[in-house]
Amino acid sequence: MEQIRSEITSGRLEPGTMVSAVQLAERIGVSRTPIRDALLQLEQAGMVRIEKNRGATILATTLEDLLEVFQLRLMLEVPAAGQAARVRSDEQLAAILECFTAMGDATSDPEQLLVLDRDLHILIAEASGNSRLSGLLMDLRNLVLTRGVGTTSTARTGQELVDDHAGLVAAIAQGDADVASAEMKRHIKNTAHLLLAQEAAGDPEHGPAWVSEQLEWL
Repeated sequence: MEQIRSEITSGRLEPGTMVSAVQLAERIGVSRTPIRDALLQLEQAGMVRIEKNRGATILATTLEDLLEVFQLRLMLEVPAAGQAARVRSDEQLAAILECFTAMGDATSDPEQLLVLDRDLHILIAEASGNSRLSGLLMDLRNLVLTRGVGTTSTARTGQELVDDHAGLVAAIAQGDADVASAEMKRHIKNTAHLLLAQEAAGDPEHGPAWVSEQLEWL
């Protein structure tokens, strides 16, 4: 499944493209059975739509999809950050710090920085002790990647993205659950405002006021 997911998130399989299990099996070099299983999982993640006897259509990500991703991230990641600060192991903290350092070294590479950003959030989720959370977050982050968007080099610099995580990482390192949760909430809302404003440019119905209204209850 990861290879097909990568084909989608990288843009090699564009939204609207229809592919069959036979085509994907030949492209990747495996049998059709694991391809069908992978497509079912990707359909559950909202990345494809399977049409009987035809194949699977790669789905586009709408503004409403992006908003729902951020709403779900706030519901899941804010308490998870606090729990990670409480229960993370030394090994998990080391992995978080290593990823954060790698982000600092990748500020001039937006694509790599986006991957490391995702990885950092997955590591924090894993450090919370919930074995299912990281998989859910991976699906949510990949929906955003499917649209091929990010805030670096557009709404903010790579260094600004890294700096936006600094308080969060420090709070987890210090074991401060309240600050970790608050920093995660601030960071996700900040990113939501930047990304949705960027993607809704020229659309008066989906301006900053709309974003604030949709996120204020979280």
